[in-house]
Parts: sequence; structure tokens; C-alpha cells
Amino acid sequence: MTQTLVRPEVALGPPPPPPKRRKPRDPGRYLRLHLPLVLYLLFTLIPFYWMLVFAFRPAGETALVPWPITFEHFDTVWNGIGFGLFFQNSLIIAVGTLVVVTVFALMGGYALARFRFRGQRVFLLALLCTQFIPGAMLLIPLFVIFKGAGLLNSLTGLVIADTAFQLPLALILMSGFVRNVPVELEEAAMVDGCTRLRAFFAVTLPQLRPALVAVGSFAFIGAWNNFLFALMFASRQDKFTLPVGLSYALGEFNTDFGALAAGGVVAAVPVVLVFAVVQRFLVQGLSAGAVKG
Repeated sequence: MTQTLVRPEVALGPPPPPPKRRKPRDPGRYLRLHLPLVLYLLFTLIPFYWMLVFAFRPAGETALVPWPITFEHFDTVWNGIGFGLFFQNSLIIAVGTLVVVTVFALMGGYALARFRFRGQRVFLLALLCTQFIPGAMLLIPLFVIFKGAGLLNSLTGLVIADTAFQLPLALILMSGFVRNVPVELEEAAMVDGCTRLRAFFAVTLPQLRPALVAVGSFAFIGAWNNFLFALMFASRQDKFTLPVGLSYALGEFNTDFGALAAGGVVAAVPVVLVFAVVQRFLVQGLSAGAVKG
């Protein structure tokens, strides 16, 4: 018995696409793309490098590399000039401003995003216009108010001044963040029996963690670096902040650049650490607030 082999039909289709040919590398494009970035990076980092050189280089040395490393300048600014107390004052003011600004921005931003009231657009425009007013123009009225309230030479007064300066922008940012959280989530929670307050804490607030980090970071860094208010509202040395202490480290006829650079390193370390810790949440929060608003 003969078996007949049946050859299956081959399905005909379009021919496979030809393999993609790799484009030859363009060294000029690589250079045009990365050279400006490298130049900008050098322009940004060279001042920091010189600050580190002066801070860790022994006095009287002129080497471009700080070797042997010395910590005598840090001892001078921390114990001799009193930067330990200035650091403590700056930390108290920055943390206090962070807490107050974050709490009020959260409440105000939620109200601006979820409710409609008469004059809302005018209020938002007024908040935006405050960002175009130089801080120096606020010195005289704030000084008169603080003098009458007994808040001069007070860390509480500096927290209030920094909060007044940081809060408008924080309100605008937070309102944009809250608008990105669908209101239907809160409505579903209220249908299930939650009050508006409970729905806010259970549904909305967990979605706003990156926004809280972004707003709090801006408030902390703004209060930490603020020089003008600390200079005008605190005349006693025990109430100085780090920026004011750095300005007083400049001598009239002679300046200890090593001590000045060490003070700059002490002032820059907390800001660098804050950005290193919260950079992921900061980018996420800013991108969330920029999508819709």
C-alpha cells in the first residue's frame, strides 16, 4: 500500500521588511549636544569647587588641590564666629516656615480647587501679582507691624515674614495639584458614607504626597536662604541666621576666605541634602501640577 504525502500549503503573505540600516554616527551631533551641557556644568561647579578648596586648604597655601586637608576653618566658623547658633536659628526658621506654609497651602489650595466663590479669579490674580513685588518693598510696612507687635529680634517674627513671602506661590501650586486629583474619587467616598473631611484625608491627601514634598521643599529652601528679612528684623547676634552670619564674616580691611568658604559649605550642605532626598518626589510633584490647572 502506497502512502501519499500531502504537502501543506504555505500561506503567502507580504515579504518581511528589510532590516533597518543603522545610521552612521555623527560626531558633530554628539559634540553639539553635549558640549553646551559640559560648559554649563563647568560654569556651575567651578565656584563650588573653589569654595571647597578654600574651606579645606590650610591657611597660606595656594595649591589648586586642598592637600593636606584641614578642618581648622570649620572650627573657626563653628566655635569662633558662632555658626553653630546661626545654624540652629536657620533650621528653626526653615522648619517652622515649612510646616506653616504646607498646612495653609494645603487648606487654601483645596478650597481654591474644589469650591467656587465670588471674587475667586481676582483673588488668584492678586496671589500671582504678589510674586512680582520685590521683597525690599515690604521691609518698611513689615518693620512697622513687627515693631508694634513686639516681633523684632524674634524667630517667630522671621517665620511669619518668610511665611507671608512663600505662601502665595505655594497656594497657586497646591491648587493646581488638587485639581489633578479627580473629584469623582471624593464623591464616591461620600456616597459610601464619608464626610468631606474624611474623604479628603482618606482619598485626596494620599494623592498629594509629591505635591506636599514640592511645596515644602520650596518653602524650606526659600526660608533657609532668605537674607533680607533676617538682616532687617534681627539686630541681636543670638538671632542671626546663616546668611546674615556669612555677611558679618566679611572683614572691613581683611577677610578670612578660608573661614568664609567653610561657612558657605555649612550653609549649602542642608540644601543639597534636601534636594538629594526629595528630588524624585519633587520632579513628580512639579510634573503633576503642570499637567492641568
